[in-house]
Amino acid sequence: MRDPYDVLGVSRTADQAEVKKAFRRLAKRMHPDANKSDPKAAARFSEINAAYEILGEEAKRKAFDRGEIDAEGKPRFQGFSGFERGAGAHPRAQGFDGDTVFETFSFGPEGLHRASGRGARGGNIEDMLGDLFGTFGGARAGHGGFKGFGPQAAPRGSDATASLTVTLAESAQGVKKRVQLPTGKKVEVTVPAGIADGQQIRLRGQGFPAPGGAAGDAIVSVHVEPHPELKPDGADLRTEVTIRLDQAVLGATVRVPTLDGAVDLKIPPWTSGGRIFRLKGKGLPTKAGGAGDLLVTMNIELPEQRDAELEALARRLRQRGSKT
Repeated sequence: MRDPYDVLGVSRTADQAEVKKAFRRLAKRMHPDANKSDPKAAARFSEINAAYEILGEEAKRKAFDRGEIDAEGKPRFQGFSGFERGAGAHPRAQGFDGDTVFETFSFGPEGLHRASGRGARGGNIEDMLGDLFGTFGGARAGHGGFKGFGPQAAPRGSDATASLTVTLAESAQGVKKRVQLPTGKKVEVTVPAGIADGQQIRLRGQGFPAPGGAAGDAIVSVHVEPHPELKPDGADLRTEVTIRLDQAVLGATVRVPTLDGAVDLKIPPWTSGGRIFRLKGKGLPTKAGGAGDLLVTMNIELPEQRDAELEALARRLRQRGSKT
């Protein structure tokens, strides 16, 4: 896979907000649903998702920048940077921090031992060697030296990336959807209630297989389709309703959209433009198990045609206001 910075078109100094903005812009433009005539659209979209999986998560991004993982999120073998020996000093490994440096070693009647030294980690030599050589199946220190390495662990397959689009109502209530993976399989994905746009769902063992090893995972990025009338604001939802001047003055009952369908809202007389009404529990699910509210803002619409009586009334109101 290409460098994730190149894939998303951002610089290495870009902050997380810039990375997220670039990902959303590309994901919207490259979505397979918007490029049905392009057979390569799915591959490009998967590449964008894989790049964002690295750069969109701060810990993974730092690991990639340090060269600890590659563009697919797999660990890189760091190797050993050699040993240096000062006058009268024991061999000292380079490139390890103070918690993992192997300082000095000696052989004695009990086998291999580590002498005390700055930065050495507690525990016996077998634990330390197990940490260092664990990827090769484990190594042990015996009397007078090392015993043989165990069998190398079977490789793990690569992760597969896919995307899924849900409506705002589906994201709030939860839904099950069928998804086509790059592996060729179709799987059912359970989208939990309250999922946010851009969040990912990991399906264990549904990625690309590896010969003799376990399959990777499938990572499904969820895109929440914007609602034409309801706008999320944290756990709350916002919408606007336009009423006539006579309804604002005399009061009325109007229909208001919600995630569960339209409901009636009673507007009291003398409702000013910009007034906000709160419908409890008609918002999005919260982590505490409840739901936010729906906030309805009133807009007042004047008649399309000029009205002489209305204008005369407005003049009288203006004159009355100027005298107070």
